[in-house]
Parts: sequence; structure tokens; C-alpha cells
Amino acid sequence: MKILVVEDDPMLRDGLVDLLAGAGHEVTAVADGAEGARLGREKTFDLVLLDLMLPRLDGIEVCSRLRTVRPMLPILMLTARGAEEDKVKGLRAGADDYVTKPFGARELLARVDALGRRARAAPSEPEIIEADGCVFDLGRCLATRDEREIALTAREVGILRWLYRHRNRSVSRAELLEQVWATVATLQTRTVDMTIAKLRQKIEQDPATPKVIVTVTGVGYAWGAECDA
Repeated sequence: MKILVVEDDPMLRDGLVDLLAGAGHEVTAVADGAEGARLGREKTFDLVLLDLMLPRLDGIEVCSRLRTVRPMLPILMLTARGAEEDKVKGLRAGADDYVTKPFGARELLARVDALGRRARAAPSEPEIIEADGCVFDLGRCLATRDEREIALTAREVGILRWLYRHRNRSVSRAELLEQVWATVATLQTRTVDMTIAKLRQKIEQDPATPKVIVTVTGVGYAWGAECDA
């Protein structure tokens, strides 16, 4: 597998690289969260090994950012703390599994292999979606309409992914906040509405009568367009 290691401790990082490479994996290693988030979004990896405590961006934020644009990417989180709260935060942010330091080499390799098998067995989601004359390249965070390229943010891609994945039903604002923003909804928030309003300005042929993302009165939003993946 192609594995991204995000770990700031140089000795542990080098040890992980040697261990994984020795098991036949292709490894890329970085020392801070911001670089890990950038690489994870721009390049294709089969798995991310992510430390919880990192400079610039912590592991929770990195995990959340990766999950919005790579929902099927296996993420194994490393934590030096055994507190249940830290494990719960990691899992809620989108981590698939965790290992508490110190850990044994055989245990780590077994968890990596297990996540790899699970990912290979899961059905893949489309990266390119055509809907209402607009082409969405979700992996590159781009949309194209009338030969014009439109840059999309990670949050906007997360919204599109979630609505498309659940296109057979309506999705509430609270659900979008939990799944895309990795936060608990409050009754006062207008974050989802404002983000979708900006997204409609970018991608809809006529934002006043949207066809890709439609409003469901009293519920939230839904994917409204016929589409080809």
C-alpha cells in the first residue's frame, strides 16, 4: 500500500518508515499536521497513519479535513494518551482505528493490514460526477461548467459528497454539520445555509432556482439532479 505517515517525533517517524517499508509498503512521511493535510488531499494514498499531537494542525483537525475530501481513505490514529476522551474524539473526527503508544510492531502491522483489507473490500465512490451540465472532480476540488473551472473548498466538496452519497433522501442541517464539519449542531447556527448559498453561486446554472442542491422545506437539503458517475 501507499501509506502517508504524519508524525512529529523523528525517531518514531523513522522507525515507522522502516517498519512499514520492510513489510513491503511505499511510505511517505511528514513531520507536521498542515503538511500531512495538504499531501493527503492532493495525492492518492491507501492509508494514513496519523499522530494525535502534531505541530501546526493537530491530528483531529487533519483527520477532519482529510475525511471531507477522502471519505473512504483509511485513517489509523496514533496517540500517546490512553484517555477514552481522546480516542472518542479521533473516531468522531473520522479515524477508522487507533493505536495507543507504546505499541508493538506486530500489532501495528496487523491493524494496517486489516484496514487495507477493509478498504479494498468496500465499494469505491465516484470522483467525477456530472449533474445538470456541471462536472464535479471531487478529488481535485474542482467543478467545470461551460468550460469554466471553479475551485471548490474542502467543506463544499464534503457537502457534495454527502448529499450525493445519500441522494435517495433529504439531509438535515444538523447531519451536515456533524458529518462535514465534525461538530455538534446548535439551533442558532447558519453555517450550513451560508456555505450552501456560496456553493450555489459557484455551481448552479441559476442560483435562484437550484437543481443540483435543492432545499427541502422543514428538513434541510437534498441532491436534486439526475447525474452520471
